Amino acid sequence: MEKVIVIFFSVVLINNFILSRFLGLCPFLGVSKESKAALSMGIAVTFVMTMASLVTWFFFHFFLVPYQLEFLQTIVFILVIATFVQFVEMVIAKTSPLLQEALGIYLPLITTNCAVLGVSLLNVKEGYNLLETLVNGFGGGVGFTMAILIMASIRERLELCDVPQCMRGFPIAFVITSMMAFAFFGFQGFFSK
Repeated sequence: MEKVIVIFFSVVLINNFILSRFLGLCPFLGVSKESKAALSMGIAVTFVMTMASLVTWFFFHFFLVPYQLEFLQTIVFILVIATFVQFVEMVIAKTSPLLQEALGIYLPLITTNCAVLGVSLLNVKEGYNLLETLVNGFGGGVGFTMAILIMASIRERLELCDVPQCMRGFPIAFVITSMMAFAFFGFQGFFSK
């Protein structure tokens, strides 16, 4: 049980996909302009990461490994992730058209979000069992959500500040992201696998 707790806190704080691995920056920077859209994107990514981790683990261990097709893992994982994103997009379209409009093009971008694919590939690379895979996927989503909410809060505050014209928009967002990465770097050493 201790290993599961370490995996969770490690992927949320230390090995955060956005701030230490720099995976999933496109939706991170695109949706982090307001907190409501950022929270919605974080929840969607958490759901897709967790479910994609679960399904890809089963595909890998019960289909790819027995038939010695491990070399197809990236293609299979991309198809699984794309299927889940389409499912999430359909549910959001039916339940909350305003949320779908707020997320815009970034919801379909979860399909190509390298953080979602990255968590599935890292689960296989690390040799995690089913529980560890679920915890890693869920923790990766929680870490993504935490990072995007922090970023959205900062960017909302920056709208009230006198930021030089040349730094408005993405330039200041990249500077803030790098500072956040340095801050999260300070968590290293708290947990060890």
